Amino acid sequence: MRSEQAITDPINTAPIYTLRQLLLYMLQLGTWGFGGPVALIGYMHRDLVEKRGWISDADYKEGLALAQLAPGPLAAQLAIYLGYVHYRILGATLVGLLFVLPSFFMVVALGWAYLNFGGLAWMQAVFYGVGAAVIGIIAIGAHKLTVKSIGKDKWLWGIFLTVAAVTVMTKSEPAWLILAGGVLVWLVRCKPKFSLNKMAALSPLPLQETAIVLHQDWNTLTQIFWFFAKAGAFVFGSGLAIIPFLYGGVVAEHHWLTEKQFVDAVAVAMITPGPVVITVGFIGYLIAGFKGASVAAIATFLPCYLFTVLPAPYFKKYGKLPAIVAFVDGVTAAAIGAIAGAVIVLAQRSLTDIPTLLLAVVTAGLLWRFKKLPEPVIVLSAAALGLVLFPLLHH
Repeated sequence: MRSEQAITDPINTAPIYTLRQLLLYMLQLGTWGFGGPVALIGYMHRDLVEKRGWISDADYKEGLALAQLAPGPLAAQLAIYLGYVHYRILGATLVGLLFVLPSFFMVVALGWAYLNFGGLAWMQAVFYGVGAAVIGIIAIGAHKLTVKSIGKDKWLWGIFLTVAAVTVMTKSEPAWLILAGGVLVWLVRCKPKFSLNKMAALSPLPLQETAIVLHQDWNTLTQIFWFFAKAGAFVFGSGLAIIPFLYGGVVAEHHWLTEKQFVDAVAVAMITPGPVVITVGFIGYLIAGFKGASVAAIATFLPCYLFTVLPAPYFKKYGKLPAIVAFVDGVTAAAIGAIAGAVIVLAQRSLTDIPTLLLAVVTAGLLWRFKKLPEPVIVLSAAALGLVLFPLLHH
């Protein structure tokens, strides 16, 4: 009964978990959470909402809505918000650090190997298997989120299908359409009369821009900081949405990396756990060693942290108002539609032949049949298959 009460009203009751337990979970997710943003947010819902009951479904939806509306990597922002729910600034800060650090150290290690051993030719083979398995993982995650969050509401289904279709056609996540989904459900359910008081109460949450000057003697590190800070502050959607922005600056504008090096950097992000956007650590390492990796990661995730923590009190204070609930439901439906569309876009890129298609289908089937099958086991098995199959099929 205590668990049920805590789920129903998480603000006014003590959490049923300790900060240490949440931090340990986020550290594990950052270490073993393969599959990119779609899979990671699915894991958080499955583990923290459904299995353990630490976070209420309403708090999860609020966090997902905020993460979609604000710029920055989706999974990291949601993790930070969930840390804020019961443990406020301390929880958000520590969760953000422990969620990102494992994958950061992994990509730095891979960057060191990349520079010292002349590239990572084996990555293509590993990604051949892992990329296909990940499609199966995120497809199951997207299905669960859809069934759980949308239910039988026709308006939510309409928004979901519209955003999914636009995402597939444009191969990007339309932030304006996600916002429009929230406004539409608000208009339909609440039928506002647009009085001055109501407009003031429902005005957009203030997202403050933060300018931070990096005092470094090295011009390259300063350039790295400002470029990656812009990437973190102005790119909306999942971590995948940052890839085109990074390409324009890293390859075309600053000429820090060659096209091949950039493609390898994206592959590193896909075969390592944690947020996809952690590829910035690998890129920073190739540019300026460990200092470059650290500066790039801090610059990218700092705006994400601020854009989550600063509006969070407003979400907690006004999140239960009917108008806000309607808006969040609409945004959530649109966000899940974007996620479903992203699954299709990723499948088009990763499932390039019969073996990869079969691997994705088998992965989805195994996860459907065996609910407790650990994803890391699937990913490692797929990597091994990729190392065997890719040389046989591409020589």
